[in-house]
Amino acid sequence: MTSSTITPPRQEIGFGLLLMVLSVLISPIIDIFAKLAVTAVPATEITFVRLLFQMTVLAPICLYRGTLFDVTWRKMGLHAARGLLMAITMISFVTPLAVMEVADAIAIFFVEPIILTILSAIFLRETIGWRRYTACGVGFFGSLLVIQPSLQEVGLIALLPVVAAFSLALFFLLTRLVAQKEDPWSMQFYAGFWGAVIAGLLLLVGSSVGISFLTPVVPDMQHTLYIAGAAVAATIAGVLGVYAYRSAPASTLAPLQYLEIVSATILGWWVFGDLPDALKWLGIAIIIASGLYVIWRERQLNKSVATPPVSAPI
Repeated sequence: MTSSTITPPRQEIGFGLLLMVLSVLISPIIDIFAKLAVTAVPATEITFVRLLFQMTVLAPICLYRGTLFDVTWRKMGLHAARGLLMAITMISFVTPLAVMEVADAIAIFFVEPIILTILSAIFLRETIGWRRYTACGVGFFGSLLVIQPSLQEVGLIALLPVVAAFSLALFFLLTRLVAQKEDPWSMQFYAGFWGAVIAGLLLLVGSSVGISFLTPVVPDMQHTLYIAGAAVAATIAGVLGVYAYRSAPASTLAPLQYLEIVSATILGWWVFGDLPDALKWLGIAIIIASGLYVIWRERQLNKSVATPPVSAPI
């Protein structure tokens, strides 16, 4: 097999890079709308609506492609697990946005590629050398520089983006197990389906026992538009990401996801007047540098970092 059959044409890779840039620049819009909505609407309800919207958009696409029911039922448990992890990721990330700056939450969340590297070594028996382990340790140190002042400012809720990063890393591990035999569009549909089911059950239980942050509310028109904006932006960014990864190798696209911190900082300053302080900027720089090194090192070893755009799940 020649290299031309393995590597996409340069023009196609360039198109994939363009789509990825658009995806990561749009992604913080999701978080801006979510931050505006979560002041009045529980994060679980926002998650439920977003996943419901995702299902609605993906269902006709899967029907048209003839893949909606082309799924191995013995693996439906894995799809349900992915849906659970997707719901946990979204809820854990959106909840702290009520009191945290968007850029801070995203910076902490970007330890996910580092967590994924470590989990891949543990569960998938992938060989991880001392250089990448060192980079992971440095990246965690950088995240502490962002988390520590956030803990003082808002309390333990600042740790929820770490929970979101961990659950997303597990989500991608399961995706690696399922993706070899399943259609990617159907995978996203079923992840959205099970995620919506789980979020809906949480809302049902929460309203039954009186748990305030799990009790659904009827939002006013303004907050309804915020939720709708988050759902639409997430769908657009997700679709752009899917086509980007179909056009270019994951190892080529993965570094671009760190552009999201730049656009998140700009949007957070524009909408909320928030800017990270010097210590947080240092932590963000360390996280980015560590993540880029991990990605570069895997590229050198002819491996791909299976990390779709952050916008796809959150």
